Amino acid sequence: MTPDLHDRIFGALCLAGMGDALGAPTEQWTLDEIRACHGGLVTGFVEPQPDTFAGALGGRRAEVTDDTSQLVYLARALVAGGGSIDGEGWRRCLLDWAATSPKAGFMGPSTAQMVAALQRGDDGSRVGTIGHSLRKMTTVGNTNGAAMRVAACGLVHPGDITAACEQAFVTCLPSHDTDVAIASACAIAAGVAIALVSDALQPVVEACIAGAALGERLGRERARCIAGPRLPVRLQMALDIAVAARDDLDFMQQMEWRVGNSVLAAESVPAAIGLLAYAQGDPQRTISIGASMGNDTDTIATMAGALCGALVGARALPAGLRDEFLAVNEPVYALQPLATALARIAEARLGGGAAR
Repeated sequence: MTPDLHDRIFGALCLAGMGDALGAPTEQWTLDEIRACHGGLVTGFVEPQPDTFAGALGGRRAEVTDDTSQLVYLARALVAGGGSIDGEGWRRCLLDWAATSPKAGFMGPSTAQMVAALQRGDDGSRVGTIGHSLRKMTTVGNTNGAAMRVAACGLVHPGDITAACEQAFVTCLPSHDTDVAIASACAIAAGVAIALVSDALQPVVEACIAGAALGERLGRERARCIAGPRLPVRLQMALDIAVAARDDLDFMQQMEWRVGNSVLAAESVPAAIGLLAYAQGDPQRTISIGASMGNDTDTIATMAGALCGALVGARALPAGLRDEFLAVNEPVYALQPLATALARIAEARLGGGAAR
């Protein structure tokens, strides 16, 4: 097993979780509220307040939310499947997460409605439909729930954008079956896949762009199209903001005002990739700015953290935050052995000639 590959996979799992835990106490807050409370960027873990999702659900300081919890469950299922999972296997995994995860008390709107339908044995394709059409309510299928957990699909396909996106597509169904959600998930999966084998940031950003384009095509050909913004267009807007921003506050404001930072995939996923580009691969700045951007802070920081962690590895993470994070979460999620199992799969595939 290549030690560096293991370090990068462990880094991706850790920094995704660290971003999640750092952003949980500020989820749904405004930029001004966060700046007033923290005196600027969020730089350390704090106890979630009772009027936040994490606080209301009993979340503790440095503890992850449903974002990382779903990522871990998907990673475990991929390990159990030898590096792959089919549609039925993913549905079983999702139901298992809903039944056994301590973080299943809060689910995003798309996941919650689909889990309820699967638990009842209903036809998932009809969840949220309007009248007799296949159009669905805007809260169904176009949120970021698939993208927040999908890094695992990139971790088992180092350097292989196509394979990472094909596996990501499977995990978008049935809950996130739209072109925008699939494009967003593929953008993250592709970026993580390339981050594992890259020593520079730009190839990772380019992989996110390629994954978004491939995912949009998969969504249009195999799933359903919805009215609204196109993910590749929003992603380019976010990357333009990353280049032009004068400072951290300008970056966060422009991202919120022009792209958005909500639970919608067309907002938070471009924001996360734009954040990765703006922070230039610095793990502390990546998750600190993500946790300070307002609105869906935990998910933005989770996705950007997974990309950055896969690029720089666990040894490059801020040691104090990493150690505090692991002390709280490792007993529950066993990220070290999970990274080892994922690395065995990734090593075998990379040695077998995965595209680089």
